[in-house]
Amino acid sequence: MDPANRREALKEVFEDLAEGADMVMVKPALSYLDIIREVKDATHVPVAAYNVSGEYSMVQAAARLGWIDGERVMLEILTSIKRAGADLILTYHAKEAARALR
Repeated sequence: MDPANRREALKEVFEDLAEGADMVMVKPALSYLDIIREVKDATHVPVAAYNVSGEYSMVQAAARLGWIDGERVMLEILTSIKRAGADLILTYHAKEAARALR
């Protein structure tokens, strides 16, 4: 799929739904927030977003080097994915997020 072609992304989603999908997933989540929103607005099924390992690794590396507040950035990223319209978020940050949100 051409990452610059949002129409193709929506076409793929509608094809999946026509084949009987009960939900759809957008990945990688962070660079496709606009697609998450478009899919959410265009469908009536749950939208999952996969916050992939590369996105996780960037946050971890920058936090380890002291360039960012890792917890704050993680929560901001997850909030942006949710705000874009994701009903479910699959993320390598899951345990850290659960601890931070207690």
